[in-house]
Order: sequence, then C-alpha cells, then structure tokens
Amino acid sequence: MDLSPASLPDPRWSTAVPDWQDRILAGKSLIPELPLHDAFAEKALRIFKRLRVPDIVDSPTYGEVCEDWVFDFVRAVFGSYDPETKRRMISEFFLLVPKKNGKSAIAAAIIVTAAILNERPQAELFLIAPTQKISGIAFKQAAGIIRLDDTLSTVFLIQGHQKTITHRHTEAVIMVLSADGDIVTGSKGCFILVDESHVLLSKEKAADIMIELRGGLASRPEGFLLQITTQSKQVPQGEFRRELNKVRAVRDGELDLPILAVLYELPPETAREEGWRDETLWPLINPNIERSVSMDFLRKSLREADGKGPDAVALFVSQHLNVQVGEGLTQDRWIGASHWAKAKIEALDWQGFKEVCEVVVVGIDGGGLDDLLGFSAVGRRKTGSGWISFSRAWAHPITLERRQSIAPILQDLADAGDLVLCQGETQDVIEVAGLCAELNDEGLLPEKNAIGLDPYGVAAIIDALIEAGLSEEQLASVSQGFKLNGAIKGTERKLFDGSLKHADQPMMTWSVSNAKTEPRGNAVVVTKAMSGSGKIDPVMALFSGVMLMSLNPEAMGGGLDDFLSNAVMVA
Repeated sequence: MDLSPASLPDPRWSTAVPDWQDRILAGKSLIPELPLHDAFAEKALRIFKRLRVPDIVDSPTYGEVCEDWVFDFVRAVFGSYDPETKRRMISEFFLLVPKKNGKSAIAAAIIVTAAILNERPQAELFLIAPTQKISGIAFKQAAGIIRLDDTLSTVFLIQGHQKTITHRHTEAVIMVLSADGDIVTGSKGCFILVDESHVLLSKEKAADIMIELRGGLASRPEGFLLQITTQSKQVPQGEFRRELNKVRAVRDGELDLPILAVLYELPPETAREEGWRDETLWPLINPNIERSVSMDFLRKSLREADGKGPDAVALFVSQHLNVQVGEGLTQDRWIGASHWAKAKIEALDWQGFKEVCEVVVVGIDGGGLDDLLGFSAVGRRKTGSGWISFSRAWAHPITLERRQSIAPILQDLADAGDLVLCQGETQDVIEVAGLCAELNDEGLLPEKNAIGLDPYGVAAIIDALIEAGLSEEQLASVSQGFKLNGAIKGTERKLFDGSLKHADQPMMTWSVSNAKTEPRGNAVVVTKAMSGSGKIDPVMALFSGVMLMSLNPEAMGGGLDDFLSNAVMVA
C-alpha cells in the first residue's frame, strides 16, 4: 500500500463535521469549510439562481425562493470540481432533509445545472425518482425549467414520451427514471441524482443497482452521485441502512471518504423520549420553514397523527422531523425499550455468557412457520445478584417470502449473527434443543422449571427437548397475555436499575424496538398483534425466562465450574 504523502487524503477536503450536533442546535451551517474552486462554484450558483421555478405562481427564480442553505449546498456540489484537472475532490453527496423542504425542485434544478456545465460529449445524466408518478412530476419540473428560459429552450431538446432532455451541442442526455421501474444497467452515468433514495435502496437488488450507478463514475472523474432523501418510513434496513450508517460515520469523522453528508436530523439524545415534540426544534431541521413548509402545517399534521395512533405519529416524525422509526417514540412502546441500550454488555458471546452464570433458565417462544422462533437464556451471575441474558432466533425461508417488508432487515440480522436462516425443516427445533441440552449437560439448568414455553403449538419443541435429555419436570408452561404482566414489569424494572444486563445483539435490539403494549384491566400486555409486522418472539422468550428466574432457582449440577471439574476427573 502506497502511503506516500501524495497518496494520502488531502485533509483540507475532509468533510467531517464532528460538532454537527452543536451546529444544528445553534442553527449554523452543516457544511464544513472546504477549499472550493470558487470561480466554478460561483458560475454554477449563478446558473442555478437564474433558473425559474415552473410550479410557483409567476415563476420566480431559484435565487428568489431558496434559502442560503441551498446555495451553500449547490456551491459545495459544483465547487468541489477542479476545471483545470477536470477531476472532482468530492464525488458523492447525501442530503437528508424533511419532506416539504423543496427536495424535488432542488433536484431538478441541480441536474439541469449539471447538464449546462457538462463538457463531456454524449454524457448521461440520471434523475431517479421514487415512483413512476413522481418521475413524471420530476420530468415536468426539469422540462418546465428549460421552457421558461428562451436560451435554454434553443439549447435543449425535450422529448416528453421518453422523459429525456438532450443538449443539442454536447448530445448529453438527462434521463428521468423511476425506482419502481427498470433502472438502467450497464450504463455510464456521469451525473446521478437520486430523489428519495430510501425507496430505491429498500429494494431487494439495491446493492447491485448502486454498484451499477457508481460504476460509471470510475471512468468519469468529473461526475458525481447525489442522494436527496427524507428518513425511511420504516426502520432503516438493507442498503439504505448501510448507506445511512456510512454517511453518518463520514460526518462524525469516523470514516474518511470523499462524501459530503448534510443531514438535517436531531441529536439522538434530543430525539429520544419524544423530545422532538419541542416546537422550537422544528425550524432547525426544516431549513425551508415558512417558505415551502409552515409551522401551522406541521402542528396540524401532528395533531392529526396523534388522533390516528402511534403508527401515524411514527410516519409524521420520520417524514417531517427526520426522526428514525424506532427512536423517539414512547406512546404504546414497551417501557423497557427506553433502558435497553444502557443495559448492554459488549462482545459477550455464548461461551462467555455461560462462564459468568451460576444458574440459567430458558424462555422459548414461536408462532407459525412465518414467525421467528425465539430463544432467550437468562442467567444469575456467580458474583453479585445480577442477571444476564443471551438470545437467539431462527427464521424459515417462508418468513422472508411472506414478510417482504422486513425481509431485508432479517437478512441484515442474519449477517450480523444470532438470527439463523434455516436450511432445513427442523433446524430451528434441533438447534434450540441442542442449546438447552448443552446447558443441562454443563449443570447450569435447575431440576424443575428450567425451560418456559407457551403451552400452545410447542409439541415439536417438547419432543426435541425430551429426546435431547431434558426431563418433563424441567419444562414449564408459561401462559401469555395478562399472566406475563409481572415478568414484563419486572424486566422493565431490572433494566432500569441495572440488575439485568444483556448481550449486545442487533437481533434483540430490533425485536425490543418492535414491542408495543396495551392495557388489559390492571395489567399491561405485549402482543404480536400490537407490534404489526415487526417480530417480538425473542422478547416474549425473554419475558418467559425472567418469569422462571424470578422463582430463584438453583442449578442442578452446581454450574459450569463443577462440569469442568468433573470433565477433568473423567479424563
């Protein structure tokens, strides 16, 4: 690897903004100081400002209707290009901004500006909209910009039936595509702008599509890829989650890549516990406030969402306040989720879990074949009185087929570990029984009430457990519904006071975020019906384990130390 000074990144072009939280709360620019090529940046900005907005009365110019944050962003996009070397110092841009802040209008004007400044013959410029309908709107916006300017009308040829706009001199073509159609593959895109990229990146083959789109830039050093999006309407998953994590890491200074990420989002601590309800924060993440979106509109929309329930509120905050689904909501959310993150033990694997426990009980929960089979082991520590949990889950292929909305995140969790995608019909049952038998053989399970199961639909699991050497006395029926109230509230309390810790497992964190509660008389229940498409089987298994551990069991064989001693003696 060449580590000579010439091969290292130029620190002047670092796009890290480690103080972004202070900046956004103070209403300051989220773009760092960069050594932009000012002459080219100003030329691009003059063109951008001169363009007219076709869908506003009297067609004002972009220079008249846009706020300074838009101009700063446009300068950064075009000013990162060196017209002498014809190379770009920043090749990708990611703008996360709430709905109604002019994303589509800005996207159309940027792609037209790029087509005007482009020097490459027959260059391809892509404007990718989230749906066929919106791609039509995006095309009308770009075509309308050109029709409103006499000079541009003579320079560009508009072909509405193909959704293309061609520069008559360079033969460069703006192609307006849709994410729900066939994205051009094998093409050589030079300037690529993706509007609402969370839609494109949620697709099954999103990773392959992005490789295709980025591939053209390798031989076109003057080009760029620009993503403009709101937050996802669901928990970020698949390729969008990976893209979002990457650009956040670049912004935070953890990753050095030629990407400029401008993310209008609240600091996580501010967003949590519904801190986003503070209206003084709304203008900080809606930079076009009182232009394309008003405070009255946001207030009215939130009132309507509150009246419809938590799902509508989650949609409102994700689209209008850029709060990630799964964060920042407390209404109907299981209270324990608020304390889950602080109770984690990092880098704790299955072997490490067993070594620190003097006794272990197990909760098992699963529904039909299109559900997860959840396993949670709850152990009492050898030192002190604290508890610790370790979980795992299994899914059959039919789960991914029938639950398309969560299939990408299930695949992500499988890649991360602790969610197993079954290759055979009985793999889940056999492996659950194997883990229980392992605990039993090592003397960690009690003689009675060691494994808690929902009494319905567990015949195959019981058979596997008995066959693996567990006794009937070790199996306990744990009823669901209001009878789990004590375990639910007990788990909340122990997470809150720190007496229950857990292995830091993404699968379990996701499952916990899905858990929603509803009142049943004096009790609180967590049900699969309340949690929608999100899976909570591992959480329900945890509640069963907590219920059994509350009985203060004693290990049958004295724990792992005795097992190891016996093993040495036998040897």
